[in-house]
Amino acid sequence: MDNYVTGTAIRTLREKQHLTQAQLAEQINVSDKTVSKWETGRGFPDISLLEPLAAALRVSVPELLSGEQVINVNRAANMRRSRLYVCPVCGNVLHAAGSAMISCCGVTLPPLEAEQPDEAHDVRIEDIEHELYISSAHPMNKSHYLSFAACCTDDRFELVRFYPEGNAEARFFRRGRGILYWYCNHHGLFFKRF
Repeated sequence: MDNYVTGTAIRTLREKQHLTQAQLAEQINVSDKTVSKWETGRGFPDISLLEPLAAALRVSVPELLSGEQVINVNRAANMRRSRLYVCPVCGNVLHAAGSAMISCCGVTLPPLEAEQPDEAHDVRIEDIEHELYISSAHPMNKSHYLSFAACCTDDRFELVRFYPEGNAEARFFRRGRGILYWYCNHHGLFFKRF
């Protein structure tokens, strides 16, 4: 039962909302004895009750499963703390402005770790009339290609999606200094500061 809601999590989150077992039970249409069983580990909520239970406890389902309410304490964040995620099943590209719990196609995704490019994965960056023009000689066929490029500055994040058999090139309006990312479907995420 890894990654399923625990009785301790339910009790802790219920107490943070200043709810009694009876009040919580009433909100999700179960008996207070049922809530008591969950909290003492003598039973688990049915999967159909996870969303209503999370809503009653004012947390997301992932927060309910982890037993912790996630509160953003980093109010001075900037976009350079962005995290990128790529689904290995469908290729979906997801962006978060900081740490997040991201899943796609039933898979929990770890954030990608960017590396310095090797010669085969380097991109050319040109500064043309207030724009960064990037291009790459990387193969762009159906089995091996660059999936996207992204430009990240303190206050903006822009992403350009590439497709197999197309060109690996993009333009980004230059807004000061930042980080350029690009992703190879075989070798992962690369970066350069500009």
